Amino acid sequence: MRGANDDGEQLFPEFQRALCVATRLKTSSVKAADRPDAAAHSRAGFSLHVSKVPEDIISTIKLTVPSLRRSERRVAEAVLADVDFAVHSANGELARRAGVSEPTVTRFSRAVGCAGLRELKVKLAQSLVVGRIYLEEPPRESAERGKPTTWQLILEDIHRAINSAERQLVVKDFERAAEAVLSCNKLVCFGVGGGSTMLAEEAKHRFFRLGIAVTNYSDGELMRMIAATLEAKDVVLAISITGRPGSIVDAATIAKEYGATIIAITKPNSPLAMLADISLGLYVPETPNALKPTAARYAFLAALDLLAATTAYRNPRDTQERMRRIKYALVNAGSGDADGPLGD
Repeated sequence: MRGANDDGEQLFPEFQRALCVATRLKTSSVKAADRPDAAAHSRAGFSLHVSKVPEDIISTIKLTVPSLRRSERRVAEAVLADVDFAVHSANGELARRAGVSEPTVTRFSRAVGCAGLRELKVKLAQSLVVGRIYLEEPPRESAERGKPTTWQLILEDIHRAINSAERQLVVKDFERAAEAVLSCNKLVCFGVGGGSTMLAEEAKHRFFRLGIAVTNYSDGELMRMIAATLEAKDVVLAISITGRPGSIVDAATIAKEYGATIIAITKPNSPLAMLADISLGLYVPETPNALKPTAARYAFLAALDLLAATTAYRNPRDTQERMRRIKYALVNAGSGDADGPLGD
């Protein structure tokens, strides 16, 4: 499904809104903890202090439901059905929606580890940063024209992603990137997270057959270490759907300090794009469905193919000879035939 650290940029407005709510509520809670009655609350076995590390209160509620009283379960159901309402509603409003008394809402809050409704709201607001598509009921699947609508949605998103790449990518940028790759001593591909790790691995398979000395890395610490060994005439191909992961930005920064050329396939105007010597800007907005794999990776695969082909055509005869040798080795090993792809 969509990667947590390399997707989901379209949810940023909700993140900001939820963060503001959580900060406002948390500030009020901290002030309340400074009042004389705060010590009494601590002695009673609970505290108004809110942890700096956000707790996954949604999971806590779901795990606690079987042990709750029937009336408290109704509060849990109301909260999980509409987290946004629970965050912004008063105690009485939430009680009416759940069909229980206000004291029951307070008891429920304590049953899930909170000092009261205010702290519960803080943690619920923090949970909203993931975006509504991970909290609301998933879209129901139906069938049209003999195929499930999920199939149609996924295939349409793939087409849309590739069409988006065609509109955004700039030929001259790819020509500059191909020249840099063709003339480098070695090409190092960086990518982190679910999607970009796969893309960095794919880049290695695209470029080794062109005679390029290429490696790929996805571990953050190792990327920083490798980056520190690079120098002029080396090229880093940094791939990130969002352009924001700190490990890949750090590694690219280190490599650039030592003279390496940075090529980035990433979101325009992102931290990684701004750092790169050559930025191949690409952004594909996501559809609001958490159960659907991200289509952006198809656009990025298209960008990789375009860069590899542009590089290959810079030296076509030599590239063709390398391809022939690879094919010859595979056919003679029984791993293919003349009409099949170059590799399985």
